[in-house]
Amino acid sequence: MDTLKSLDTAERVTPAGSLAGAPPAKDFGSASVPRHLARGAIGFGLIIGSIALVPVAGPVTLLAAPLALIAFRGCPTCWMVGLAQTVSRGRLERQCVDGVCSLTKAHPEGHGPKASR
Repeated sequence: MDTLKSLDTAERVTPAGSLAGAPPAKDFGSASVPRHLARGAIGFGLIIGSIALVPVAGPVTLLAAPLALIAFRGCPTCWMVGLAQTVSRGRLERQCVDGVCSLTKAHPEGHGPKASR
């Protein structure tokens, strides 16, 4: 049994770097870096506060910890990925040629290879 299969035309990598027909990648970024850092401060504050207040107010304070998941849009790792997305937004672009993808600096509007059309 052959476990390797070649990509058929419906599964080939598109220039944007995603599989054709695949759902778009999850975007964890924010509109701005300060807004993203504020979400992180709220999320980490809720987690730290809920654990630190257990001796004072009892285990009921742990109910605040799941609210941090809303601020993080998932988990602390999702927040970190979103920070990287927010910082690099507009500065990097993915280019795929013959199935090999690489990250390059984005060309400003009106410059670069796409501007010659």
